[in-house]
Amino acid sequence: MHMQNNGDGLHTSRFLTRPLYLQARDAIAHRIATGTWKPHAAIPNESELAREFGVSAGTIRKALDLAEAERLLTRRQGRGTFVNDQSAAEHAARYTNIRNREGERLSGDVEVLSVLETTVSEKESRRLRLRPHERVHRIRRVRITGGKPYMLEDVAMPTKLFPGVASHDDASQQLTVLAQRFCVLLGRGEEWLTIGPAAPDVAAALHVAAEPMLLRLDRVIYTHDGRPAEWRLAQCLMEDGRYYRANFR
Repeated sequence: MHMQNNGDGLHTSRFLTRPLYLQARDAIAHRIATGTWKPHAAIPNESELAREFGVSAGTIRKALDLAEAERLLTRRQGRGTFVNDQSAAEHAARYTNIRNREGERLSGDVEVLSVLETTVSEKESRRLRLRPHERVHRIRRVRITGGKPYMLEDVAMPTKLFPGVASHDDASQQLTVLAQRFCVLLGRGEEWLTIGPAAPDVAAALHVAAEPMLLRLDRVIYTHDGRPAEWRLAQCLMEDGRYYRANFR
């Protein structure tokens, strides 16, 4: 089978069955992920892209529609199409889901308790689809609001996707910030919710004497092309009118 790659993820082959508009969308995503197209920058118009990719204007329009639905781009009437800043608050918010009674997203400080690079554990291997010898960054951190800890997070990220995460400052950053730095384009997320008592070490990290009931958020975030980028187990105190809102769109 003969196949060519134009360097942007767009392939041509008479045997390839993947629709052209999806190939064009992949090429667009590739340019955004690698920084060829920078956040906030205007991209070429439909005619220019169609000519460059060697496809019809209708195919490019369909690819751009999909990229906009996936929050990669924003079209502005009469002004053009612009690359979204994936680390901006309005885009990062879909991966940050703890809200107060009024539905406002909780913000505050992050205290990193530990960060290390290590061989993947059995559970990390399953969640991140890694082989037993592969490496991860393992982070434990506490989120604080109003001067009080409310959530403990245990995070694992593949080192092959995020090779330079080493410091406490790195470990305190939102996933969207790190993803943009390491040219990782994020996609969908999955999350499982359970409720159970806090283990002693978790209660100590949250500065509570007893072992309260916690909301456990077991979450995997995937890259745009479907690879697991982060596994996070968050354990949250259920008090002060807090509740959980899922928003993985």
